[in-house]
Amino acid sequence: MNPINLEVGRKIKNFRKSKGMTLQEFAKEINKSKATLSKYESGDIATDLVTLYKIAAVLHIHVEQLLYTEPEQDSLSGNSTPSAFFKNSTRFYSYFYDGRIKKVVRCVIDILPQADANRYKTILYMNIGSYDNYQDCENTYWGYTEHYDTLTTMVMKNQATPLENISINILASFMTSQKKWGLMSGVSFRPFMPIALKMLFSKIPLDETQELINELKISKEDIKTMKIYNMLAVT
Repeated sequence: MNPINLEVGRKIKNFRKSKGMTLQEFAKEINKSKATLSKYESGDIATDLVTLYKIAAVLHIHVEQLLYTEPEQDSLSGNSTPSAFFKNSTRFYSYFYDGRIKKVVRCVIDILPQADANRYKTILYMNIGSYDNYQDCENTYWGYTEHYDTLTTMVMKNQATPLENISINILASFMTSQKKWGLMSGVSFRPFMPIALKMLFSKIPLDETQELINELKISKEDIKTMKIYNMLAVT
């Protein structure tokens, strides 16, 4: 069985289930039989390009989200990004602490091939249940990552609620490290107001220990900095 068909089929199934649609409901939307859709999702047959775009449109996602697979490490050796942290990797894991629900929120970030001079298409899957099926998440954001000498910036829009835009800034991404702190700013809808929060980025999934929770919470040093500068800052 073709591994690409398997991966595309798995993603179609994950996105369909995340939208709460049954096989029958989704098959009707894309004008295919339930049996054909089931074969798409199992990887038994390949999805033609026209149908793939139709599937993406019905799911309200970008077709790249169905096609993207993490490349082999050897194929990344020519990556010319100036950021040492992001170099030779296309998938990252991010965490922040949500005080409203008193828990760590885990995210997965896929950075796609270069879009133009210094921009890379980027997808952020927020509040995921499992890393195996991370497309099944609470919120999905689509946008771009831009790398500069001393700063990496991500600007993204919520796929379900275009009103919601977020910006993430990561300082000193040129330095080699397994983890990096970032500052996310945007709009919260519970309650509805502008927010800024700390995000920790990693090249590998992290154990969600009490130590990690303590790192993600706003500390006394953070409060001290806010009192001095009247702003939340992470370095």
